[in-house]
Amino acid sequence: MPQLKIAPHNIAVLLSGGGTNLQSIIDNIKLGNINGKIEVVISNKKDAYGLERAKLNNIDAVYVNAKNYENINEFNDKIIEELTKRNIDLVVLAGYLKILSPQFIKTFNNRIINIHPSLIPSFCGKGYYGIKVHEEAIKYGVKVSGATVHFVDENADTGPIIFQDVVFIDDNDTAESLQKKVLQIEHKILPQAVKLFCDGKIQITDRKVTVKE
Repeated sequence: MPQLKIAPHNIAVLLSGGGTNLQSIIDNIKLGNINGKIEVVISNKKDAYGLERAKLNNIDAVYVNAKNYENINEFNDKIIEELTKRNIDLVVLAGYLKILSPQFIKTFNNRIINIHPSLIPSFCGKGYYGIKVHEEAIKYGVKVSGATVHFVDENADTGPIIFQDVVFIDDNDTAESLQKKVLQIEHKILPQAVKLFCDGKIQITDRKVTVKE
């Protein structure tokens, strides 16, 4: 794992949508809770409001159109290029809906974290994103759900878990109301994980993540 640095860590956020989790990180940096600076926000969606959030906070906002590249590897290579030239220490996936290439994961090994809106290993993996996750949780009839922050490896939602937090599901909850509940805890545990990474307090042993004192 990267060693603790006196200087703020350089952070990149990748997203495909509104960027409320991005905003939670921005807010915590402004409050002095995170020893980091967001150097760039990258999206595969031109109209993602997360790009506008970045601009409003004087952060580089970069749109990368996958259609301009022959395959997913070339698309990812472009993003790697954008990150490398900014000396990025930590990559945060905050509602990012594109697949990362093996080269991307190798380049930033144990330096990519993702937020997922369920308690992994439930309702995760291929096809489980956005409102679909909450629809399946309601349909299955589980009594609790939640959110998970985890490191990213070569498979979907299978990397070592950093944090999880739960919400209780009421009888009258819908996928939409559950989504709102889960989003509230996403905004808590994602900045918490970013803070600990930037403080050099996260340690990985096999699949187990521990927080150093």
